[in-house]
Amino acid sequence: MARISRYFETVRGADGVTRMRVRLEGPTLLHMPLLNKGTSFPQEERVALGIDGLLPPSVGSMEAQLERTYAAFRREPTPLAKYSNLRALQERNEILYYALLEQHLAEMLPIIYTPTVGDAVKNASSIYQTARGLSLSPLNIDRAAQVADNCILDDVRILVATDSSAILGIGDQGWGGLAIAIGKLALYTAAGGVSPFRSLPIGLDVGTDREDLLKNTSYLGVHQHRLRGAEYLAFMDRFVDAVRARWPRAVLQWEDLSKDTAFEVFERYRKKLPSFNDDIQGTGAVALAGLVAACALRGRKVKDEVVVIHGAGAGGAGVAMAMQAGMMKEGLSQEEARARVFVLDSKGLLVAGRAMEDYKAILAQPAARVAGWGSGPFQLEDTIAKSRATVLLGLSGVPGSFTEPMVRKLCEHVERPVIFPLSNPTTSCEATPEDLLAWSRGRAIVATGSPFAPVKVDGKDVPIGQGNNAFIFPGLGFGAILAEASEITDGMVAAASYALAEYVRDKHLANGLVYPPVEEMRAVSEHVATRVVEQAFDDGVARTKKTTRAAAGAHVRAKAWQPRYLPFEKA
Repeated sequence: MARISRYFETVRGADGVTRMRVRLEGPTLLHMPLLNKGTSFPQEERVALGIDGLLPPSVGSMEAQLERTYAAFRREPTPLAKYSNLRALQERNEILYYALLEQHLAEMLPIIYTPTVGDAVKNASSIYQTARGLSLSPLNIDRAAQVADNCILDDVRILVATDSSAILGIGDQGWGGLAIAIGKLALYTAAGGVSPFRSLPIGLDVGTDREDLLKNTSYLGVHQHRLRGAEYLAFMDRFVDAVRARWPRAVLQWEDLSKDTAFEVFERYRKKLPSFNDDIQGTGAVALAGLVAACALRGRKVKDEVVVIHGAGAGGAGVAMAMQAGMMKEGLSQEEARARVFVLDSKGLLVAGRAMEDYKAILAQPAARVAGWGSGPFQLEDTIAKSRATVLLGLSGVPGSFTEPMVRKLCEHVERPVIFPLSNPTTSCEATPEDLLAWSRGRAIVATGSPFAPVKVDGKDVPIGQGNNAFIFPGLGFGAILAEASEITDGMVAAASYALAEYVRDKHLANGLVYPPVEEMRAVSEHVATRVVEQAFDDGVARTKKTTRAAAGAHVRAKAWQPRYLPFEKA
């Protein structure tokens, strides 16, 4: 018997069939999205569970339901309307929702995730329909343990929590950022194989500094300015304590925290519960994987590259750290690697001695490294030229910040420059793939953070890879869950990155791709999760007794959740 909730659990009968045993009946059962099978309830279950006559008479198959719901999705006129359609389905019948995503993941990924989720976050209060997840705020944080107990799920294994301070490229969104946690968890299930019965989105509404939200009577978040300093950390302490008490085996993904708090929060809690920051570590891992693949495509090594990173927020800093780690893996010292990774914020190149936040200081170039460059501050075009950059990565959120002169200068330094404008959503992208390929005369290897259509170069379609964190975090989280990791180590994150590069090398490098098609996200996540479980054993943090390092791949495949209806029995 697998206890999922105080209201239901899965049981395996003597006949070997897994069933759902429920303690609910009647309309209450039909309003529980994890349990509702809609028109697919067979007649005998309708009678036994007190829902006879509450549904249309005909018993339908999941296939018929999928056909009907997909047609309804396609009829919606705008991406935001399609988003609301899918969210309504998720709140009506969650198993069917994931079956639909599985069938149409490439089409629906831009709806449930970037770029459309950005619009959903901005409009969260106006499109709100149904409660999901937990919302903690200054109004109830002193009751955090009671709030956690109000959740009906007793064995949550993955949580995504955001304070909404740095959502995508659109910044502080207050309570509305809960939508990003919902979208991430949808990918944990659809792309990663994590059971939705084991997942929970959490909004940490510590206030907002957006005056337009605070003055809007329709805004559903707490109407106060953001907590800062000791008050903010006390809030987080209460939240983490409640999680550890209620769900002691859960993995926590920190999501879209601002650069001012992301590093402090991550370091404060990473030893208290297995957790990682997707903006720092996930973004770094996916960017490094893309560069490893691009180097293999060009017959180069990561340590050969000179990398310029435009943007020094949590994502940019995470990418810089990952690039340095990749170079050190190939034999460079830390000082040598640092000398090849140039990071710029809104004031220009990070150089030692310049005023900057503490987390940026470890990424700054020594003054001696740029002594012959002239007087600073050095902006992006100067840095590309003077560093003789071969790789340009964008995490600034500033649209149009990559220009033709910059690209032409890159082409002077290397035959095939690597250019990844990774900022999300699409409207924040530093340059379009079409322009980058035109300016480089087809020489650049281009990938983006949001989806773009192929670009025609010399009569041929050039696919644009998507450096999407969703190639990393579902497998990283699922692997940590299956390993029952006591901590998510830097080695496990690196294993996720190189697993993605390995997958591309084996299946797509010959076709010139540096990231896989999104249709293969489930297969990618399986490969990533396997490598993460193996690394957890290597790092001594795997606590599971259910598998071994050698059997990690088989264990991942066996435990991956599938969207199918189970037969029900009344408890």
